[in-house]
Amino acid sequence: MKQEKNCGPSQDCAFRTTIGGQALIEGILMRGPDKQAIVVRNQEGELEVKEQQLRLIKDRFPILGVPFIRGVVNFLSSLIEGVKALMWSAEFYPEEEEVKPSKFESWLENHFGSEAVMKWVIGFSVVVGLAFAIALFVILPTLATSALLYFFPDAPMWLRNLLEGVVKLVIFFLYLFLSSRLKDIHRTFQYHGAEHKTIFCYERGMELTVDNVREMPRHHPRCGTSFLFVVIVVAVLASCVVFALPMIRDVAANPLVRILLHLALLPIVVAVTYEINRFIGRHDNPVTRFLSAPGLWMQNFTTFEPDDGMLEVAIHALKLVLPREKGADAW
Repeated sequence: MKQEKNCGPSQDCAFRTTIGGQALIEGILMRGPDKQAIVVRNQEGELEVKEQQLRLIKDRFPILGVPFIRGVVNFLSSLIEGVKALMWSAEFYPEEEEVKPSKFESWLENHFGSEAVMKWVIGFSVVVGLAFAIALFVILPTLATSALLYFFPDAPMWLRNLLEGVVKLVIFFLYLFLSSRLKDIHRTFQYHGAEHKTIFCYERGMELTVDNVREMPRHHPRCGTSFLFVVIVVAVLASCVVFALPMIRDVAANPLVRILLHLALLPIVVAVTYEINRFIGRHDNPVTRFLSAPGLWMQNFTTFEPDDGMLEVAIHALKLVLPREKGADAW
């Protein structure tokens, strides 16, 4: 493949692909315009592959592909597909002691079949994941801020909003930092680095070999970590505006009301953030580089240098989802 543009080690390229991925347990999920592929290295060192043609919901319901609607739809879709892929990769690394199915699990399997049980498990995992995120980044910061300002009941609303935003960011940074120190998570973040390096190599028009991919940067401007960071920032800004409205300002000091308002704003925040990230992904100028800089810095906690075996997994996964028509995956 001929290189389209001479890019330095820290520069982005003219070609930006819509292909993205997710690090798994000893593997990677890659999602292209037409199909997705999961590649996992099993305990024997061999590659396990699962390919799937994509059936986009916007093709059946075009309205779900409209700007500011597609963001929420794509977020939920990615979350569900990510959980499915993570569970599939975990099958190759079972627990040392087999856990006997509970009576409820046995009843579900006997009455509805193993496929229905899997759907229940995936649905439950998604709900638990969302509940954990809401508890950690919505409920906890609101309650912590209320506790800090208990002794200052006359604190202005702008101070409450600012303090709550700072608490959210501190919790987010601590969560990433502590997670990256766990051995298993650290290894998963190495696969995350392999995913970024492989996509960079592809975007630069270079042959997808381990030697070429190894030299690529591991920080990518269109990363999910950056998306989560922007979600928090947009949520803070949105709450500052909404909670300052005269009809809301008087009741927004109540912690329960604040939590409910945060939850009501969440779909709007995700929708706006998705469009911001698309804009940043499509353009390369001082403004977009400034906006993407915090997310790139945060990837110091969520990406680590991979070994050659991880790069092989990422390369194999990416090759499986490349479109037949050149340029069909252009951002």
